[in-house]
Amino acid sequence: MRRPLNAFVWLCRSTVINELLAKSAELEHALSEFLALPLADTSDRLRASKIVCSIAFEHAESAKLLVATGNYTSAVGLVRLQYEALVRAMWLFYAASDDAVSKLMRDLCTESAQKANSIPMLTEMLEKLQGKAPSEALRMLQEFKDYSWKPLSSFVHGGIHAISRHSKGYPKPLLIQLLKISNGVSAMAGMLLVILSGDARQQGKIPAIQIAFSDCLPEPKV
Repeated sequence: MRRPLNAFVWLCRSTVINELLAKSAELEHALSEFLALPLADTSDRLRASKIVCSIAFEHAESAKLLVATGNYTSAVGLVRLQYEALVRAMWLFYAASDDAVSKLMRDLCTESAQKANSIPMLTEMLEKLQGKAPSEALRMLQEFKDYSWKPLSSFVHGGIHAISRHSKGYPKPLLIQLLKISNGVSAMAGMLLVILSGDARQQGKIPAIQIAFSDCLPEPKV
């Protein structure tokens, strides 16, 4: 189990952000339990998808630790990486070819790293998920890309968004939105972990978590 955020929350100056970070830590704890679920089978496809879900959770936790310490620009970059990891996890399960899965699950060496370079980039992965992944999940992934991808990329590459916010400060509503977006991506990763488990007993748990933590998740689109 990863360390809780609570020990770091006090570093953040805003009470509202502190409260959101604390609730986010509780949400992450609830979702992390799905990582302990056994997979429906031991195929490389399911194993790879689960590994990348775990990476997404790691990015989420790290982003919130950075927010707690005031390193907001770096936190934004990690939320983009978290989103990319979720898309990759879904692509691995629903749309990747057996050859692509095999390339990513080989032992790391110079040769295997070079072969893995042919793996699709984000836009192509989203295209390949069309008609294969659940439509609602795909809608949310595409919506994130349409509205958030370019600004987040600007932060990652030192563009105008990064320069402006880092020099002039981050409005509280922006930080709240960032944390809620990260939590929403984590909830989707939790959904995928339930699917990977194939355990019917887990059905309904994610919706219950979403209701319990609705105040720290993005508002659903009507």
